[in-house]
Amino acid sequence: MEGGQPSPRPSQVPSGGMVSSQVRAIIRLRRKFRVLRRSRTRANLPGEAPLALTPSPSQLLQRQISFDRAKLGSTPTSHFHHRANFEKPQYFTFEAPVESSLRKKKRRKSRVVLYPESSRKYLPTEQKSKAKRCLLLLVAIVCFQILNAIENLDDNLQKYDLDGLEKALQRGVFGQKAATDSIMELLRDYLATHIHSQPLVISFNGPSGVGKSHVGRLLAKHFRSVMDGDFVLQYYVMHHCPDPQEGPACQQDLAERITDMVTRAEVEEKIPVFILDEVEFMSPALLDTLHGFLQPQQSNEFLNAIYVLISSIGGSEVTRLVLQNVSSQLSPQRRREELSQAVHSLLAGTHPLWEVAEVVPFVLLDKWDIMNCFLDEMVGEGFYPNQSRIESLAGQLSYYNTKEGEFSVTGCKQVVAKVNLL
Repeated sequence: MEGGQPSPRPSQVPSGGMVSSQVRAIIRLRRKFRVLRRSRTRANLPGEAPLALTPSPSQLLQRQISFDRAKLGSTPTSHFHHRANFEKPQYFTFEAPVESSLRKKKRRKSRVVLYPESSRKYLPTEQKSKAKRCLLLLVAIVCFQILNAIENLDDNLQKYDLDGLEKALQRGVFGQKAATDSIMELLRDYLATHIHSQPLVISFNGPSGVGKSHVGRLLAKHFRSVMDGDFVLQYYVMHHCPDPQEGPACQQDLAERITDMVTRAEVEEKIPVFILDEVEFMSPALLDTLHGFLQPQQSNEFLNAIYVLISSIGGSEVTRLVLQNVSSQLSPQRRREELSQAVHSLLAGTHPLWEVAEVVPFVLLDKWDIMNCFLDEMVGEGFYPNQSRIESLAGQLSYYNTKEGEFSVTGCKQVVAKVNLL
């Protein structure tokens, strides 16, 4: 040692071989660290088998550094420490990636999807249910069946031409609008179909001369024109069975007529009409025979028939109620209902035949209706309808004088006889 200064130690002087060995050690450490990081990443992937418990990368790094220091000596290597600390991860746990993934998922759920301005936005397409189509098809089928049934009803009514019958009643019957409306309503409901559970029984009741027999003749004339004459029977008791002692023969005759007609009508799918006038002169045995054909426990051909019973039974009751309710405050509809109920109760007490009947009361005719009867009869006989002569003839009849007007006692019963005297 020259100049009294100490010479440097061989361990304090870095050599080229030593530097290259440090670089190589750093490269080896980096390679080991990469291998360990890849193996740990594979262990965290789903479906991979978990790795065995191994030291953490930081522990391995410390072990490697201590080993290299022991190998290289105690020479300070600041550059080595700097690279080691730079490569050393500060956090390396298994829970952190899971927490970060959950946070990312929560963020994705809360994000709002933004569409570019140039793109089109479409609503999600609704899937059409097949049950809805089946329901619509079922509704269409039901509506078609209802329409077809209505058309069949109209066709059946057209076969009997009830519109023509209504016009004939309006022209030929005076002062009985409520009665004719009730008759047409009953006929329309019954003739709308051919299959029935019981026959239709209509009873015309009222005083003499109010138009009961006249309506019966109009019904017979109309149904003979739209159907074969063999399906309409006009039975006058005083003509077909004048002698009460011939009761069994009359019963057999009426039963044979009804049975033969309903049997032939059933074959041609038509409804026969039986018009029985002067029923008040029928014997109880004959009423019982007729009542037997009106029961619902019969074969089908006997259930499809119309019976019109014309009688003056209950005429005095109709006259009393009409004169009593002339000045009452009841509505016309209410008056008709009370009149029908009173007459029906009276008839049901006379014979069970009327228990199944629809009662149509014929009310009294006022003086204006009597004048119309004279006008119609005079025109039919070829007389000039002079108004003064009509009033003179109408004045010759008897009337019930009330505050509301004059009501004829005999109705239009004497009109034909008066006109024949001209």
